[in-house]
Amino acid sequence: MSKNKQTENAQRVVVTGIGLVTPLGIGKEEFGRRLFSGETGIAEIKSFDTSKLSSHLGAEVTNFNPRDFISVKNLRRMDKISLMTAASARLALDDANFRITEANRDRVGIILGTSFGATDITVQFLTNLFNGGPANVNPILVPNTVMNAAAGHTSIELGFRGVNTTVTHFAVSAENAIAYAAAEIRRGTVDFIFAGGTDILSEFYYKSLTKFHALSPQNKGKESCRPFDKDRNGMIVGEGCGIICLESLQSATARGHKPYCEIKGLGMGSSSTKPTAWPQNPEGMEKTFNRALKNACMSFNDIQVIFAAANGDKILDAAEAEAYAAIFDSPEKKPFITSLKGAIGESFSSGGIRACALALSLENNILPPVVGLENPLKSLAFVIGKKKEAEINNAALAGISFGGTYVYMTFSK
Repeated sequence: MSKNKQTENAQRVVVTGIGLVTPLGIGKEEFGRRLFSGETGIAEIKSFDTSKLSSHLGAEVTNFNPRDFISVKNLRRMDKISLMTAASARLALDDANFRITEANRDRVGIILGTSFGATDITVQFLTNLFNGGPANVNPILVPNTVMNAAAGHTSIELGFRGVNTTVTHFAVSAENAIAYAAAEIRRGTVDFIFAGGTDILSEFYYKSLTKFHALSPQNKGKESCRPFDKDRNGMIVGEGCGIICLESLQSATARGHKPYCEIKGLGMGSSSTKPTAWPQNPEGMEKTFNRALKNACMSFNDIQVIFAAANGDKILDAAEAEAYAAIFDSPEKKPFITSLKGAIGESFSSGGIRACALALSLENNILPPVVGLENPLKSLAFVIGKKKEAEINNAALAGISFGGTYVYMTFSK
């Protein structure tokens, strides 16, 4: 292989492993089967009492046994969000068929996105502190109150010593983490990196969202999550973790491992929006999407599917649908559009799970339906009712946050 070809390959970032702990199941097999079958992980909350609240549904992770993935010596030190993250990373590592050794551990890293971190541990810590003072605080709780706890525990469990950081940026935390991780591979600072997002559904977190009237039902009607639907009335909160393994194409090729897909383009942007409000103007989404395409040397016509950010919110879904209607304004240009949040809820760091789903779609040429969508907002090519089989070469992942922040990424076979 020529030097020029080696340089070209070293700059190409590929996804070589995926790991999932989600409301739709643990691991890519169960998750993929249920996702493409159009199932949902949304159900009545079981982990705490919601009888006095206006909302009662959530997408909780169930049937997750951390002992299947994590060593006994580290289990007692980890909180729920760290357990989900370490397990997802273990699954992704196995899926990538990559072995961490003494020779390579300093070139293996993690960049994780989390919106709110271990809210359950933070509440427990503060309750003990305020009720009994510092002497009443369990020392094991303290390390788990920091946002980087999950990434730190994962590095200890898996034994790597490369870059280790956490991105916290509201509802685009995971997308930013993946973009950051891809840049690290391109710069050559690491050889192999875990990237994605993780958040939990705690009682404090859930009650706070109901207090802000952020959850369905925001008005009259049935409590449900219906992305892009005319009758949508708010989002359903979820939890889970999705991790993808990134490395250079040169690295994957050298060890004989076939990637799921390649990250081709990254685009970031923002618009003037109140900190707790979803953006209403689609202009920022259009510009950021275009940046990602230019970064990939693509045009809008090259995209066959968009994994949208829509979550059933009145404002967010309307603005996102308006953006795609403006971009794809003729019938022959319209890509398929899907959203996972009717199946997995809105955890605000779902970009990791959605990136895993996108990789599975590219590999299998199957698109998951938008669960809950019956009466579309716009005349767009939404995947409705059941999975869609189609030849997919290029896909876009949309990250949109309240506060008016956007991250778009393009992935290719």
